[in-house]
Amino acid sequence: MDVVVIETPQLGDRSYLVHDGSVALVIDPQRDIDRIEAAALEAGVRITHVAETHLHNDYVTGGLVLAEKQGASYLVNAADQVSFARAPVMDGDTFSVGRLSVRVVATPGHTHTHLAYVVRDETHDGGAEAVFSGGSLLYGSVGRTDLVTPNDTAALAHAQYDSVRRLVSSASPDAALYPTHGFGSFCSIGPASHQDASTLGEQATSNHALTDPSEDHFVAELLANITAYPAYYAHMSPLNAAGPAAADLDVPESVEPSELARRLHNGEWVVDLRHRVAFAEDHLEGSVAFEYGNGSNFTSYLGWVIPWEQPLTLLGSHEEVHTAIRDLARIGIESPDAAVGPETRDGDGAASGVLQAMAPGVRRRSYPHGDWRLLLRERASQDVVLDVRRPEEFKVSHVQDAVNIPVYELLTRITELPGTRIWVHCATGYRASVAASLLDRAGRDVVLIDARFRDAAGAGIELAR
Repeated sequence: MDVVVIETPQLGDRSYLVHDGSVALVIDPQRDIDRIEAAALEAGVRITHVAETHLHNDYVTGGLVLAEKQGASYLVNAADQVSFARAPVMDGDTFSVGRLSVRVVATPGHTHTHLAYVVRDETHDGGAEAVFSGGSLLYGSVGRTDLVTPNDTAALAHAQYDSVRRLVSSASPDAALYPTHGFGSFCSIGPASHQDASTLGEQATSNHALTDPSEDHFVAELLANITAYPAYYAHMSPLNAAGPAAADLDVPESVEPSELARRLHNGEWVVDLRHRVAFAEDHLEGSVAFEYGNGSNFTSYLGWVIPWEQPLTLLGSHEEVHTAIRDLARIGIESPDAAVGPETRDGDGAASGVLQAMAPGVRRRSYPHGDWRLLLRERASQDVVLDVRRPEEFKVSHVQDAVNIPVYELLTRITELPGTRIWVHCATGYRASVAASLLDRAGRDVVLIDARFRDAAGAGIELAR
């Protein structure tokens, strides 16, 4: 048995290609299935089965399209209400993928109908086993239980406690564990570890979901750690139940300059993908900053901040736009338009010197940026320090007298802020840059603190807890 891991770090998830050297099973494929197909081609195997652990809440699946394209069986829980033909599976079912034996294990908790798959090589590797746990047992923790309805959250947390124990007993302690979530996904909860691999035996001795002897204590702790999750999650499970179509990953023709200007004048969403400092120093009035790449959680925060199903135009280099379209397709943001800048980069993507030509008649704007020393030197007494981190981050430590509005709530809460200068920060500068652009778009006087929060005290900033 060989397991090929297909990482999607932009969403903190993994998909898997499991094969015996001839035929393969795919677990929880992302929507951009060309990566799965490339892995199968490289391994020299034919995909015969595609399986879902659950109807995902954090991404649009590529499972249906992949199964249809490959002529494979598409395995989805028989209890899931879906609008497409599938091979229904349920707890206790077994099937073969070449010389691999696959057993289905019901593991409710992350969702009511969640499944895991125990794969055993019956003829090689001494009967090696692997467990594909989806959003059930993760490395160090479990999948969150509040994504179905608030009324089901506690009951699903109790179910999660039982499910991980059942899963651990379903295979040997040496069985390799392969979760879908837990690598930065907002679908995980609790003290998830940062390890890259684990076994059932290792988790049995280190995972709080398995070491806590009290189910009630575990549930209380889990519920206490529930935090906000991206707004676009509400749309993922219905899209997956309906059967997503293939993603269009092509870069469209660049919009005409006059059309880009019209969109900006009309208040449509134009997303500038350049570095946050380049944006602060020179940008088109009405555009917003979502710096692309560099481990920025671009996909999650754009899907969280910008209202769902709004016209979207991406402004950047061809390479940036191309990869951003792929990322956004994974969360169901379809075929955004593009305003493609020059391919010769000056270190900040679409060169600022051509911005005016891209949208004639649109004013250029800028706002100050700097580190914590700038705040110490130039902050006036009436100025506001706006912390756009999550509330749980703010609770641990924050700038004295700072106001906390998470970046994902800022659009609806801008009116809560006074009309004075606003100094905005986060943990690294990324979320602050998004917030600063939203405030600038609303005509506010803003300064971007492009610095790490952990450096604030060392720079002389007074903190409170």
